[in-house]
Amino acid sequence: MSSLHLTRSLMAVALIALTPAMAAAKGSGDDHPAVSPAQIAAAVADSTREADNRALDEGRKPAAVLAFAKLRRGDVVADWGAGAGYYSELLADAVGPKGVVYAIGIAANYHADAWAPVLAHHANVRPLFVPGDAQALAPNSLDAIFAHLEYHDLYWTSAKYHYPTRDVDAVVRNWFAALRPGGRVIVVDHAALGADPRETVEKFHRIDPARVKADFARAGFVLEEESAVLHRDDDPHTVPVFDASVRGHTDRFVLRFVKPS
Repeated sequence: MSSLHLTRSLMAVALIALTPAMAAAKGSGDDHPAVSPAQIAAAVADSTREADNRALDEGRKPAAVLAFAKLRRGDVVADWGAGAGYYSELLADAVGPKGVVYAIGIAANYHADAWAPVLAHHANVRPLFVPGDAQALAPNSLDAIFAHLEYHDLYWTSAKYHYPTRDVDAVVRNWFAALRPGGRVIVVDHAALGADPRETVEKFHRIDPARVKADFARAGFVLEEESAVLHRDDDPHTVPVFDASVRGHTDRFVLRFVKPS
């Protein structure tokens, strides 16, 4: 399939999948139990995961992050900025076959070869790669949004990598509207020192957690909990996250926000 046809196909899927009609009705807590530690462990141990992804586990601690996310079986989750699907497949196993994971990304950055193994083994993953300025989520359609090392890019503009200049407040308000009452957003990102976010992201690809908290508060979210599971004291915060001295071992914050019921 040509890249043009692929892009058109994914955009068509996105228009269907992100309409309100796709919002599945939620049952009782008994119908949608919390994801158990054993189910998280099984997701991480899934033998179909690529070796390159497994190699990232030590630094990313996915079992601890998934436990913090407080997912339920059957949840409908948007993996925002899904990249090559590292967390998409983990989330898919965690929410189970009755759940759905929409892997959200930018159309020009979709790599079919990277996604092939994920899609071959996870029928409940839906890759939705569209232009950056078309990533709008339908109202009341999701139980959770997961943004792993991606939230800072809402403040980034790059013609080379197809990131448009975005109104961050508008994006977060869209996330608030897209969640059902009680829905959650989990943000994992590289920590930065307090400074202008667009300058910080351009220089370091980091963001101040206080900025993230303020963004979400303005949209109506409540900070439910934060975790220090990925905190590191040896990161100076003054070098880009791709610098060899910190790559894969940056100081990262983990936040969980909730949309009030």
